[in-house]
Amino acid sequence: MSAKPTLILIVGPTAVGKTELCLNLAKKFNTDIVSCDSRQFYREMEIGTAKPTPQELAEVPHHLINSISIEDPYDVKQFEEDALKILDKLFREKDVVIMTGGSGLFAKVISEGIDEMPEVDPQFRKQLIQEFEEKGITHLQEELKKADPDYYALVDTQNPQRLMRALEIIRGTGKPFSSFRQQKKVERPFRVLKIGLNRERDELYRRIDARMDLMIDEGLFEEAEKLFEKRHLNALQTVGYQEIFGYLEGNYDREEAIRLLKRNSRRYAKRQLTWFKKDAEIQWFKPGELNQIINWIDHQLAS
Repeated sequence: MSAKPTLILIVGPTAVGKTELCLNLAKKFNTDIVSCDSRQFYREMEIGTAKPTPQELAEVPHHLINSISIEDPYDVKQFEEDALKILDKLFREKDVVIMTGGSGLFAKVISEGIDEMPEVDPQFRKQLIQEFEEKGITHLQEELKKADPDYYALVDTQNPQRLMRALEIIRGTGKPFSSFRQQKKVERPFRVLKIGLNRERDELYRRIDARMDLMIDEGLFEEAEKLFEKRHLNALQTVGYQEIFGYLEGNYDREEAIRLLKRNSRRYAKRQLTWFKKDAEIQWFKPGELNQIINWIDHQLAS
């Protein structure tokens, strides 16, 4: 084993097969799984976030799943603090821990850290959420493009959370969001092995569509209906709920909502892959290549 403990970070798009691989790896290395999926933290978002099943959660100890409420303010900085505390505790007993999720920024913060951002009045975020609900994502995109073209060129422009985060800093400080991004990589007391999972695009998209059908059968529309009154909350500004909220508001019929759920989930997967493909440290595999993955990890641990 290496002198430093090792975090095995498993990333990849939605529905690619991360859960099954992580369960197999956790059993092989007799360790725990920590989630860095920014949607699975929330207790109330059960069906639409594709959490591991109760049976899967019972097979291996999991952390940071169902850990907070959608009512709780939570950001990537708080996640970094929570996750590092958990890892510190786990690494006292284990040489290897597994972390997994499809949220690129949350995965990145654990291996590289995050820039300190200035505190701004929460009113700016409230105002932006209201503008987003009334005027749509194009309004946010246009403002950011004018106010901070450098960050606009980098950001996932289809992600309202990222756009609103940048705009609240810009409005609150009068300075470009990019001016606060130092991009200094922090030194962690553990090393990180990064594994990316991918499939052929057609196969991945079929899996996404099939998963969405299953979620609908399991009661996704009913779950979204229960959360409808809280749709303004940050946690619910996400694929899988926004499309149903539009249907519940009477903007289109159920069939169109299902079409949008599938289309937007496929687009989300594409954006996830675009983010992860930028990281040259990620070693890519297909989900079925369990033996090759274990051999690669063993080789890394021995070196």
